[in-house]
Parts: sequence; structure tokens; C-alpha cells
Amino acid sequence: MLTFIEDETLVSFIKAGLKIRMCYNSYKECMTILNSRRWQNENHKVHFESGVRMGIGAFNLMISLLPARAIRLLEFIGFSGSKQVGLKELETGYKLNRSIRQILCVMTLLSYHLIVVHILSHMEGNLEFCDEILRSQLQMYPDGVWFLFFKGRLEFMKGNIEDSINWYVRSWKSQDMWPQFHHLCFWELMWTNSVKCEWREASTYASRLLEESRWSRTIYSYQRAAFLSMLGDDIEEEEKTEIGNLMRNSSKWKQRIAGKSLPMEKFAIKKASRFFSQGNYLLLPALELLYVWNLFKVLGKKKQLVYNVYKIIEKALLDLNEQEEKTEYDADNRGLVLLLKGVSLRHMHSPLQAEECLKTVISLEKKLKEDNYLVPYALVELAFIYKEQGNVSKASQILEEAKKNYTGYSLESRLHFKIHSFQAELDEEKKLVSGEAISSV
Repeated sequence: MLTFIEDETLVSFIKAGLKIRMCYNSYKECMTILNSRRWQNENHKVHFESGVRMGIGAFNLMISLLPARAIRLLEFIGFSGSKQVGLKELETGYKLNRSIRQILCVMTLLSYHLIVVHILSHMEGNLEFCDEILRSQLQMYPDGVWFLFFKGRLEFMKGNIEDSINWYVRSWKSQDMWPQFHHLCFWELMWTNSVKCEWREASTYASRLLEESRWSRTIYSYQRAAFLSMLGDDIEEEEKTEIGNLMRNSSKWKQRIAGKSLPMEKFAIKKASRFFSQGNYLLLPALELLYVWNLFKVLGKKKQLVYNVYKIIEKALLDLNEQEEKTEYDADNRGLVLLLKGVSLRHMHSPLQAEECLKTVISLEKKLKEDNYLVPYALVELAFIYKEQGNVSKASQILEEAKKNYTGYSLESRLHFKIHSFQAELDEEKKLVSGEAISSV
């Protein structure tokens, strides 16, 4: 995996792919041994099998998540990945209760269903299955730090915010050996409080991350500034000064990995620059972060959560409409508010109103000064609406448009992951429909 980020050339990509293929082929060879060997010691077999299932399953799952263009390159060097195969192998490994690598299968499954699926797609992980896993694991390891954490994540994905916070706090306070693990809990607690619109509490956890974590001070500083910016009339003078300092310093902490900047850091730096260009002001920065981190999906689980956010968006739109002087960023700000409103309305089950908002965002394309990401993201949201209405062909058409006609915008890779998973889902539905049609004939 390190070879992938060591050099950015196609030759290096292929070399890295060949090395990973050697690793994957070793696992496949192990699978052959597992199936063909006469095992005299069942204990040896079960430990070996759990490792093979974990390796084969994790590889298939990882490859299946990649966007189509990456998969085409991997297929060129003999790779392929199936989500179904990956999940089946990992679930088989999870059921090998006496094996030493069963726990790795469990952790991979929980990470996939509760984190990876949520961040990289519009779909839900299998929450019922995760519930089943966590019940059994917490029974065996009631103070297991990772299982307490995943239990918090499960409740968060269900929209049970208070329960989620309690489990995260319990996970955080269960051990002191890994201070870095505390940072994972702080990250989650920051978002659980932000979906409740508890901006000052969310900013407190962002501050702790900024002070204690080395991962990305740029992101943490921007997030704290964004949450404080949402306080409105409740903001204090020193907090206003702090917002300016955080925005100013965010670019100083930018990192480069293998010569590349982190996409979310670039996004934060661009927004911080915009803050000063607009006269020390950003429109709904915390709600924009909730959107790009895919957390409107959580808001949609509880009517009151999404309604609270919707009221904030409506007020921002009203204020925009009442502005007498239009700024050079008027289209960008209007586009952002309408995108957030459209997404909120979709989760409030008002598809026609949501569609109207999203189409207005798309119509602003030529007027946008900086936020070019709004249009392709709005197109994908529109595709979600058409799919929910049963218009699969229209949804597919719009996804292709978003993928092929737009490039060079903020957080492009993140949207491509979402498009890939959505297209895979639509393809499955088409196969199912055509199969049913053939059966009826």
C-alpha cells in the first residue's frame, strides 16, 4: 500500500498493483491449501482458516469500493474484487469463534458497515447485523474499547444521538494507554453534538483535537472556526477574534503526503480564504461540513434533528433574499443554501420541493465564482430523488452526466466514490428487473 503513495506515475501504480497482487495470490494459495489439505488438528485449521477468510474478504471488499477508473487499471494487471465475496468470507471468518483472527474479521465488518459505507456512499450498512455482532462481543468483552466505540457509532447511525454520546464517552474513558484513541472518540463526539446543533460543545471537541492530535491541524482549526461561526447572537467577542485567528492559521498547518495535499485540507483552506474575501464571514460553514461528511443521512433518521437544521437554512435563505447589495459570491452562497435545503427536503420526504431547489443550484452553474463542487453534488442528489421515485434510467443518466461532464472541483474523489456505489446499486436493480422479466416470459 505504501508503494501506491511513494510515486504518482502510472508505472509506479502498476508496480504497486503487481506487489499487491502477489500478496492477494498468496491468500488465494492459502485458500487452496485450506480446501485441499487433510487437517489432522482442528485447532490448527480454524486459526489458519480465520486468517485466510479475513485476507480474501478484506481484499475483495477494498477493491470493490474503488471508483470504476481505478478498477479498470487494476483489472489490467489481473485484479478483480466482489463486495458479495468479500462480505461472505468475512462473515464466515466471524463465525469461527475459537479462532485467533476472528476478531480481525469482526473489526473489518464493523468498520465497513458503520464507517466506510457511510462515508463513501449514500447507502446504509447492515445495522441489524452490526447489532448482532456487538451484542455478542460486548457480552464477552464488556469493557472492550473498540466495541464500545463501534456501539456508539451504531447508535449514531441509527440517529440515537444521546445513546451514541454515552457510548463514545464510555469508550473514551475506558482506557488511558492509547491517547490517540481518545481522539477518535473526540472526533465522533464533535459530530454527534453538531447534528444536535450544539455548536459550542462541538467546538470544544474540535479544540481538543486541535491541541492534542497531530493528524490535521488545518481541518481541526477550520472545524472549530466553523462551529463557532454558527453561534449567531450568542457569540462572544473573544470568540470572534479566535475565529479570525483560526482561519488565518489554517493554511500554515497544511500537510503534503507523497507530494499531495489532503482534499479536505484544500477545501478548508479555500473556505478560510473565502472568509476574509467576504469580510470575515462564511454562510452556514458547519452545515456545509455536515453535508460533505455525509451526515445529513443521520439527520434524516429523526424528524426533529433535520427540522432544526432546516429552520437554520430557511433563515439563511431569507437573509440572503433581503440583502440589498449583491456580492461577487452571491451565486455561491445561494447555491450552497439551496443545496442544503434540497438535501434537507429530500430527507423530510418532500421530493418535489427538493427537486426544485437542486435544479436551481444547477442553473447557477455559470454564475458560480468558486464553489464549482455544488453542481455535480446537486446532480447526484437529484439522482437519489429519481431513484427513490422508481425512475432508475433517469437516475443513471444523471449520474453519468455528473461523472463525465465535471472535473477539477473540490472533493471530487469523494463524490466519485459515492457515484460508483450508487451505480453499482442501480446495476443490481436493473439485473433484478430484467431477471424477473425473463422469468415471467
